[in-house]
Amino acid sequence: MLIKLARLSLWNRKGTALMTLLSLTLSLVLLLGIEHIRKEARSSFTNTVSGTDLIVGARSGQLNLLLYSVFRIGNATANVSWATYERIAKHPQISWTIPLALGDSHRGYRVLGTNQGYFEHYRYANQQALSFAAGEQFAGVYEAVLGAEVAKQLGYQLGQEITLAHGVGAVSFSEHKDKPFVIKGILAATGTPVDQTVHISLEGIEAIHIDWQQGAPMPGRKISAEQTLEMDLTPKALTAFMVGLNSRMATFVVQRQINEFRGEPLTAILPGVALAELWQMLSMVENILLLITLMVLAAGLVGMMTTLLASMRERQREMAILRAVGANPWYVFWLIQLEVLLLTLVAMLLSAAVLLLTLFGLQDWLAAHYGLFISVMPFSTETLYWAGGILAAASVLACIPAFVAYRKALTDGLSVKL
Repeated sequence: MLIKLARLSLWNRKGTALMTLLSLTLSLVLLLGIEHIRKEARSSFTNTVSGTDLIVGARSGQLNLLLYSVFRIGNATANVSWATYERIAKHPQISWTIPLALGDSHRGYRVLGTNQGYFEHYRYANQQALSFAAGEQFAGVYEAVLGAEVAKQLGYQLGQEITLAHGVGAVSFSEHKDKPFVIKGILAATGTPVDQTVHISLEGIEAIHIDWQQGAPMPGRKISAEQTLEMDLTPKALTAFMVGLNSRMATFVVQRQINEFRGEPLTAILPGVALAELWQMLSMVENILLLITLMVLAAGLVGMMTTLLASMRERQREMAILRAVGANPWYVFWLIQLEVLLLTLVAMLLSAAVLLLTLFGLQDWLAAHYGLFISVMPFSTETLYWAGGILAAASVLACIPAFVAYRKALTDGLSVKL
């Protein structure tokens, strides 16, 4: 009986109830959306590099190695010799390696020297492989593959020539103008540092530095691009390299062997562990999103309470009639509570449907234009906790208008006021 009366009461005030429902639904869509983005941001961050078992570089801290090898931030304390790289790459437990050579830039974007294994084995966002928006991977010494953000921001197309600069500044006076590179391919957006990287071959890195020494051109020695092609362009050193193992059960064994390598001081890190540690250091971002989520929820619930309080004056006579036909004060109190719970439950169902449809419609677009890979299913066990918390908060706030209705005297609703 009480549920039917609450439903009929809401229907009788369908205009006000609909506006309250719409406001609460939008608030809950924002709440669930921001919470989903918060979790997906954490997952996306920890999957910036996926499928790589180890990252190896010169002896340094775990985070420093991660920052310059994956995020292109900072510089290595030292390089890894090519001989050491080849020796470790032949380890029986190692399936593949991706060599990385950093140190140059193009208009503020880092240049990465690597090989074809990079396009074959590099993974991100739960084993997503790199794909090309246009063109193909480099094959020649003077060919480059651009990340999506580089091509977009600088307006580059396939076939254009670019020149690289020594160092990592946005403006450089030490450019390799005598050895330009042709854009061979443009990668699809990934939402990772790959988008902001210019990729060339290891031989290309060696070619542009063949007549340089200690960061400057060697006086009296100038070797043309054509002459360089006839020379031995085997790299002398690398910045770091990524490792994929035949079995993940061997990860800690191989890591220990590399860390104890006697040929030169090396550090091997587990990228997943390092990324999790880095995220903990950046947890302020996650906390801010959580705070925004709570503020959105509070705004929606307070808005609903305010609407109910504003309607109580209009419902004075309705409450008084209920009291006159025998409804006790607690009956009126629970009627208001039930109306709030009905509005909240319907708003939660509507917000879930709207969010699902929105994510389903925008998933491909976000991936194609922004490299954001967001799961279509925003619900998890935590969602149930949120639902319980929302209903509890709604019940607590509903006590205010319910208590106002409870306190109204019978004569307040039936007396004629002039």
